[in-house]
Amino acid sequence: MNKMQPIGIFDSGVGGTSIWKEIHELLPYENTIYLSDSKNAPYGLKTQEEIIALSVKNTEKLLELDCKLIVVACNTATTNAIKVLRNSYKVPFIGIEPAIKPAALKSTNKAIGILATRGTLSSELFAQTSELYTKDIQVVEVEGNGLVELIEAGETNSPEMKDLLLYLLQPMLEARIDHLVLGCSHYPYLIPVLREILPNSVQIIDSGEAVAKQTKSILAAQDLLNETSANSSNLFYSNANPLVLASIISSEVHNYKVDTLDF
Repeated sequence: MNKMQPIGIFDSGVGGTSIWKEIHELLPYENTIYLSDSKNAPYGLKTQEEIIALSVKNTEKLLELDCKLIVVACNTATTNAIKVLRNSYKVPFIGIEPAIKPAALKSTNKAIGILATRGTLSSELFAQTSELYTKDIQVVEVEGNGLVELIEAGETNSPEMKDLLLYLLQPMLEARIDHLVLGCSHYPYLIPVLREILPNSVQIIDSGEAVAKQTKSILAAQDLLNETSANSSNLFYSNANPLVLASIISSEVHNYKVDTLDF
């Protein structure tokens, strides 16, 4: 391992770029490689065996591309596969899971909402975390069915998206939640629309900043932080149509390349 090797990041599609942005902001000199597995999105409706197989496939490709650390920028992949990945490979892995703990601790209404995929909500890791921190809290869990597909299609701000969110969030509004946990790395791209629907009193929480801080911490602990001030290389690969990925990235960074890759 050397400090110049890239950080590898993968997700079931473009959503994990919300995690990449936080990492790039905190660690601007780190080289990165992002895999958008849009061909197989969404992961949230797949079996655990399928999710593990896809996560292994993505990991193998990032190791082939010489990555020094891998960020699993997908809640469903983290909650279903990260234990297998850590037991199978020597490279450090950083996972992402819904930020239930801060939401539960900060809630004054004792009611929080969690918007996530079926794969995350039904996972063992999610159940353990939820049980640990929400004993006296009303938790409204909602499967975000259809949201990832619309985001992948570039329909983040469409009337169809707003109508779907209005329908999905209704149980949370009725429960008077004061915190909404975004349990999918795609969902931060919905924050502008969510702000239109939710009362101002509802705090929206995602995990991006915490993942970036953990990435920095692990790299520092293993003496792998890239300390040069040279421009970083940021490569983004999609195994489907790269146009949505390119449109998201283009406004965020100058030194980047978006391309198709079969993986």
